[in-house]
Amino acid sequence: MAVLQQSQGINTAAGTGYQQELNRVLTMKDLIIFGLVTMLPIAPFQVYGYIAPDTYGMVPFVYLVGLIAMLFTALSYSQMSKAFPVAGSVYSYVQRGLNPHIGFVTGWLIIADYILVPALLYSFAGMWAGAIVPAVPTLVWVVLFILVNTYINARGITLAAKSNLLFLIMELLAVALFVTFMIKYVFIDGQGTGGLSMDPLYQAGKVDLSFIATAASIAVLGFLGFDVISTLSEEVKNPIKTVGRSTVLALLIIGGLFMLQAYLAGLAHPDFNFATTEEKDLALFNIAREVGGDFLYLFILVVGVIAVGVANALAVQSAISRILYSMSRDKLLPFSGFLGQIHPKYQTPFNATIFVAMISIVVAMTLSIETIIMFVNFGALTSFMMINLTVFIYYFIKRKERGLKALISYVLFPLIGFSVIAFVWSGFDKATYIAGFSWMAVGVIVGFIKSKGYKEVPPALKDL
Repeated sequence: MAVLQQSQGINTAAGTGYQQELNRVLTMKDLIIFGLVTMLPIAPFQVYGYIAPDTYGMVPFVYLVGLIAMLFTALSYSQMSKAFPVAGSVYSYVQRGLNPHIGFVTGWLIIADYILVPALLYSFAGMWAGAIVPAVPTLVWVVLFILVNTYINARGITLAAKSNLLFLIMELLAVALFVTFMIKYVFIDGQGTGGLSMDPLYQAGKVDLSFIATAASIAVLGFLGFDVISTLSEEVKNPIKTVGRSTVLALLIIGGLFMLQAYLAGLAHPDFNFATTEEKDLALFNIAREVGGDFLYLFILVVGVIAVGVANALAVQSAISRILYSMSRDKLLPFSGFLGQIHPKYQTPFNATIFVAMISIVVAMTLSIETIIMFVNFGALTSFMMINLTVFIYYFIKRKERGLKALISYVLFPLIGFSVIAFVWSGFDKATYIAGFSWMAVGVIVGFIKSKGYKEVPPALKDL
């Protein structure tokens, strides 16, 4: 069993089986900022036009359902981060809490999620930037965003944390302006509903189990990204205490911001019948123009480009580079010797960061947004089911934790989290299943080869 390691005078958790290589400098505040930036405080601007028509305008209710649903999975991440404060997120948790080989396949699935998300974000931001400056091709914007983020991530987690704070302030300023104009428009100018209304929150006769199920399916996918906090466990000063708390707090804060924006939008613009694709794409942007003029419209659009193309993608690129590093130091991925190296000066997974940048360029140029989304959704939700299952098996079955608190924390909550995610997972279309299971099959083959027929485990697990 490993002894306590030292990194710049900071003790790390004992018993991980690894040497401390990454720089432990992050605080709870840094983690919460990281989570908020990843989940994107202005995310409702991306999807409001698509959610509102399908839910009779009850978008804040949808976000509330999604928040409650995802909270149980966030609690499972919190439980596992206390037991295993190491980089790798769900890969490490399932590997150590359930089974090393199942952990590898789970990690392989989450790679499909996070290694493609940056390309998806760059593509969206490039299109929006092209709307602002049509003379510059989308691909040029994509490459520019990738270069900026790769530089920041490669230079060190401290620079990334400072950048995240700057981006979060910018996004919160956009939200604050949006909220201020909305309040003036509705409550002072008497426009929209002219005052408070329950319609965006709840409409009697329209909310039943079928509606809630539909709402959960829509909203759960809107909260993807909260789990990236756990990828930074080996760069946090006190991971056992702060990683889990930060995950839950970030989810609660972002849920509140989502519901506030959606509720005020419902008051300002009660008509939720957005017919065309263009109307749906820009629904909340156009509502912003309606209440605040061209200034608010352009300001939020510019913030959206920066938030998605730089801030959001920066956080996700940082997360996937840590997952690749974690799996590569276990010698489980192709080119593990290259991907598992740490930069001697910056103490970052430098090679993995560069690799993600190159993949992002290729994916953005070759795959459609629809194809990327299929891989992302399948990988994320499958790994969420596995983390909930792992909490139950590790704490209740293996460690034999009993009593009322254990039944609630290690049986009831994970069961609810698993069931909600499984329900949403069961609603994927055929193409998503084909893409997801094909990727999983490749992972099973790679894992079989790397583990010599699933007989060997990583060196770090042999003495644990």
